Amino acid sequence: MKSFYAILVNSIVAGITNTFVWFAVTFWVYLETRSVLTTSWMAGIYIGTVAVSGFYLGSLVDHYRKKSVMMLSSIASLVFFGLAGMVYALSPAEAFRHAGSPLLWVFIVLSLLGALAGNLRYITLPTVVTILVPEDMRDRANGMVGTANGTAFLVASVFSGLAIGLLGIFWTMALAVAGTLLCILHLTFVHMDETLHHEAHNEKPRLDVKGTIRIVQQIPGLFGLIFFNTFNNFLGGVFMALMDPYGLSLVSVEVWGVLWGVLSLGFIVGGIGVSRMGLGKQPIRTLFTCNIIMWTICIFFALQASIVLLAVGMFVYLSLIPVVEAAEQTIIQKVIPLERQGRVFGFAQSIEQAASPLTAILIGPIAHFVFIPFMTTGEGARILGPWFGTGLDRGIALLFTMTGLLGLAVTLFAKRTRAYSHLLNIASNLKP
Repeated sequence: MKSFYAILVNSIVAGITNTFVWFAVTFWVYLETRSVLTTSWMAGIYIGTVAVSGFYLGSLVDHYRKKSVMMLSSIASLVFFGLAGMVYALSPAEAFRHAGSPLLWVFIVLSLLGALAGNLRYITLPTVVTILVPEDMRDRANGMVGTANGTAFLVASVFSGLAIGLLGIFWTMALAVAGTLLCILHLTFVHMDETLHHEAHNEKPRLDVKGTIRIVQQIPGLFGLIFFNTFNNFLGGVFMALMDPYGLSLVSVEVWGVLWGVLSLGFIVGGIGVSRMGLGKQPIRTLFTCNIIMWTICIFFALQASIVLLAVGMFVYLSLIPVVEAAEQTIIQKVIPLERQGRVFGFAQSIEQAASPLTAILIGPIAHFVFIPFMTTGEGARILGPWFGTGLDRGIALLFTMTGLLGLAVTLFAKRTRAYSHLLNIASNLKP
């Protein structure tokens, strides 16, 4: 377990750096351009690239040593963050103040690629759990991974807002380069015993989508689990695209960054809960219960323009995410052979994230041209305005509430389907 803890710490450093950059760049771009469309397109491009790349990245994980894959992830991040910093340093400040500026988008894409390289590590980490952790402790180890991700999210949230507000984007990128170098140096001295499967020695990494689908099909209900999480991510694209503009309409960027740091304690609380208590006798039932609670929260946390209401709702929401993720990871680790886990985790990630780019890209124009005018000068302002409020933030809030209602309705329907029964059977087979 010593090696597992060392890799976990290293992953926290990498997660802090990658999340820090993407949060900071998103904050900075919105403050420079004041464009909801730009931030929604950024979110869509990011999630879309994650979805497309998951298939191939999973194959890399299966065919090479896990430590080498994590090192490759950090080196790629270092290169792209360095290039992004150079683009900003060598360009006039005016080039970054308009949403249509080519230099702005070059900077965004380079920063995105640097953060995206960290996704390779996220696919690798569950397979590291399989290698280094005994089977009866993996659900708790997955909870530790959730805690690590939450810690990274917390630290990145706090310092990204402060960095943009106090230091600016250039020094933000400089900090990212330094953090990535530290991660590479530490990983160099981490020892990990692992044996490559025979397949890894004789095949080059490739897109083996058909073979991966066959493996998933052999497990009754596993496709149902993946597609249920796909739907959740479809609706989650709404929040990824619009949460920052909504929050920044209520408080300053410094306060918003610090608040996200506090809210990120929810990830840690949820991860610690799983690491201490596990997932219960029926992890799939736990997963669905958490989703019902999460969508109910989404209905209410934006009913009024209150940062307190938003903060309380988001804290509970974020606390439940590690539980949902740990349930899926534990099932895959149990029923899929180690030599195929990278591809299955990558496949699951690609499928689950595939819907979010479309949502994130479309939701910006929908909010900009429909919901915001509806709650500013349209009929919504007249009918709902007296109790719901009016303005840009109220248009986004109405969209959040409607998304929560749709998510709750579909989750309750899904519990009555045959696929849910298959998932319960899987959960029964995972009992110790």
